[in-house]
Amino acid sequence: MKRSGRLKGIATVAAAPAARLGLTRMLVGGYTLVYLAFQRSDTRNVMRTDPALFQPVGPARVLRRPVKPAVADALNDATLVSTALFTLGVGHRLTGPLHSALLSWTLSYRNSWSMVYHIDNTLVAHTAVLGTSKAADAASLDALRRHTAPSDHARYAWPLHVMRAVGAIPYLHAGIAKLAQPGGSTWGRGDAMRRHIAIDGIRKELYGSKVTPAAYALYPHRKLFTMAAIGTLVLELGAPLVLLNRNLGRLWAAAMFGMHWGVQIIMGIPFPYQLSGVSFAPWLRLERILRIIRRR
Repeated sequence: MKRSGRLKGIATVAAAPAARLGLTRMLVGGYTLVYLAFQRSDTRNVMRTDPALFQPVGPARVLRRPVKPAVADALNDATLVSTALFTLGVGHRLTGPLHSALLSWTLSYRNSWSMVYHIDNTLVAHTAVLGTSKAADAASLDALRRHTAPSDHARYAWPLHVMRAVGAIPYLHAGIAKLAQPGGSTWGRGDAMRRHIAIDGIRKELYGSKVTPAAYALYPHRKLFTMAAIGTLVLELGAPLVLLNRNLGRLWAAAMFGMHWGVQIIMGIPFPYQLSGVSFAPWLRLERILRIIRRR
């Protein structure tokens, strides 16, 4: 039975190159490796503080008390090893799910000793999607051993779609939270954003932290805050809509990348995964990088 032209078009749109998913895995894994390596010493120190400070979150909630520091160190180092294997694409059927589980445990256990860093949530979710999909069929050591290049297929597209959705949901929640707070209906005026930046600056000065020069320079300009507040609401509340169109989604991803850098410059609040740009990798046609390399 012949496919209609319309169904054939839909099938084509649903397919994606295996290299696109594979390079996304490499970027996410590479970022995670650097992120965990830089935190290793601090994580070891935190896990040796007063056990009374331990308040388990996430998967760590199965614990009533912290594990021995030596065990925690071993799990942390095992996560680093699994990250390297995940990034290289070695034995992905085993190392993919294993790395996803270890990363979720390690970051949850680390957050159980202090404030909960929600900035890690998207990274953990993206890793879970990549770890349980066929993300090593290309751009991996596993693929080099097979000496075959898989054809474009929907199995390489759906993980990217899920990663885009997972990345968009937190922004939608942030937009709703802005409107749900007292006086949220006036958020678009910019006064709430301006006031929030001022309060953040005062708190930092009281506790001896450094306030960014941009915060002082921009505070007098009310109109800029109005435009920024409206733009923020449009980007956050419109996040689900960009999932319907890839080109619109890429523009949205670029805008959100710029917004995070704006927050960093003005308030000094880092979102490392987003600031690196890796968080938005599922929107990019990364396979073009391989084509350029092959041509050269």
